[in-house]
Formats: sequence, C-alpha cells, structure tokens
Amino acid sequence: MATLHDSQTVESTPAPKGPKPVTRQSIRQRLINEKLVVIIRVTDPADIPPIIACMHDAGVGAVEITSNTPGYQNAITQARAHYPNMLVGAGTITDIALVDEATKAGAQFLVTPNTSADVVRHAHSLQVPVVMGALTPTDVVNATQAKADIVKLFPAGAMGTGYLKDLAKGPFLNTIFFPVGGINEHNFEQWMQSGAAGIGIGGALASPVKTEEEANALTAKVRAIVVTLKNYPLEEAQ
Repeated sequence: MATLHDSQTVESTPAPKGPKPVTRQSIRQRLINEKLVVIIRVTDPADIPPIIACMHDAGVGAVEITSNTPGYQNAITQARAHYPNMLVGAGTITDIALVDEATKAGAQFLVTPNTSADVVRHAHSLQVPVVMGALTPTDVVNATQAKADIVKLFPAGAMGTGYLKDLAKGPFLNTIFFPVGGINEHNFEQWMQSGAAGIGIGGALASPVKTEEEANALTAKVRAIVVTLKNYPLEEAQ
C-alpha cells in the first residue's frame, strides 16, 4: 500500500514485466525444443529468401546459413529482420574470424563441422551458443569439455544410426546430439529413435524453389517433418 499526504491510500502498481532477456542458454534450449535446424548452403544468394519463406511457412523455428554461401552475412541480417521469431544461425564456422563475421551479421547461434575450443570460448564471450561438430568419441569428449552447447554428430550419414545409438545410449547418455549429414524426410525418425535430441537437414530440404508449385511442395514436405518431431520428447538442457 502507498500512503498519500491526505491520508488517502492507493494500491501500489507493480512495475510491468518486460520480456525475458535472450541468453546463450535460452537460445540453446530453444534449439533443443525445436529439434530441427534447416541448413541452407546454396551457390546463388537469390535462392535464400524463397527457401527461408518456405521454412517459416512450414513452422521451422531455426535455420542455419553456411559461411561458404555467397552473401551469407547479408542473408542472415535480412532473415533476422524479416522473421524476428525465427532463430537464424551461421554454419561452417571453423575459426574465430568467422565467429566475428557471423555474429556481426546477427547470427544467433553458430555451427561448426570441426571441434574447436577456441571457437566455443570466443562465441561464449559474445553470449552465442555453439553446435559443435564431432565424429569420434574423442571428438565428443573434446567438444563437451570445451563447453559446446550441442554436439553435432558429423558426418552422421557415413556412420549410420547404429553408431549414434552406440554413443548416445552408451557412454554419452547426457550428451545432446544433433546428427547432420545424410538425413532426410525418409529416415529422420530412425535418427530420433537412435538417440538424437534433434537433427540438422540440409540439401534434402533447403533446395532452391523457382515456382509456386515447388514452394508449396517444399513447404508441405517440411511441415510434415515439423509436425512429426513434436511427437518426440524434449531433452532438457544439462
């Protein structure tokens, strides 16, 4: 209660609560909640906006634009502006210089094909999470010891779902794995059933669309994956 000088009283009004601050941990958890990162790697930057539009319409919550895509920085900046509710990250981030490039463009998360403690340290100093590439058990240990936010099993397709299962349901029970490579609309459930917390899919989904019919077909294909992934339990960030 607040007391006025004339003895009248009024109820104190609580200060309005603003939006929760976006943190590295909150972005990490959202990636885990989404369970799908669509990887965009194209040769013509003009192909990027139509692909992202299809992903947005399909309900995808996170896309990654690789650093070896021409104009990737501008594409990230534009995607952030057009789709503020979608997470937009940068992929193929192999060193600190690329961390700086990508984050200056507005990348909200970074994805690497390799295991690099330097990349994690620098990204974390900027409050940006890292999905770090790893293949062998030693790579997985190195990635987790470097405090990688999510472990990207890559190239997963070359190893198969049995390999992931041996890792995720064996010595690395508490590791958040997102396999990438060779995953598509036909086999993604096999990966989820083998211990994946989420998946990354590239060319099978992020292919250029030139006509309305192609856009509609791609949107429908991706939407079916998004809906199916909702049936899998969420992994809580450790």
